Amino acid sequence: MASFWDSYKEFWSERFSFLSNYSNAIQRDRPLHPWTDSDVDQFIALDPVHGPALKSARDAVKFGITGSALGAAFTAGYAWKYSRSLHGAALSFLAGGVFGWTFGHEIANHALQLYRLDTLAAEAKFLEWWKNKSE
Repeated sequence: MASFWDSYKEFWSERFSFLSNYSNAIQRDRPLHPWTDSDVDQFIALDPVHGPALKSARDAVKFGITGSALGAAFTAGYAWKYSRSLHGAALSFLAGGVFGWTFGHEIANHALQLYRLDTLAAEAKFLEWWKNKSE
């Protein structure tokens, strides 16, 4: 049983290896202080490599939020119009929000060309910078 557990753990740790990038910011005795938009703007101005990638990643969130709001509103509206079912409209609202977020993020991925950038490294670099600044 122990060898099965070890192989199972190894399998999933390989699949989620990107989480180790955030371990120095997440697994702490004291949590990091919250940052503001001005702190992020300061990092963007200071780091010529990771700053633009972080800015593009933050701009992509606006696409996701817009897509989520539109997807939730339209799918819930259609469900309510054709079924007059409150629970159906509520479930459509949730599903439309998730689908809208996904489509909005894909649109941002192509519009902002995020596929060319390493946004994960930029976020990890920002967390490292913020940890050093706040200590």
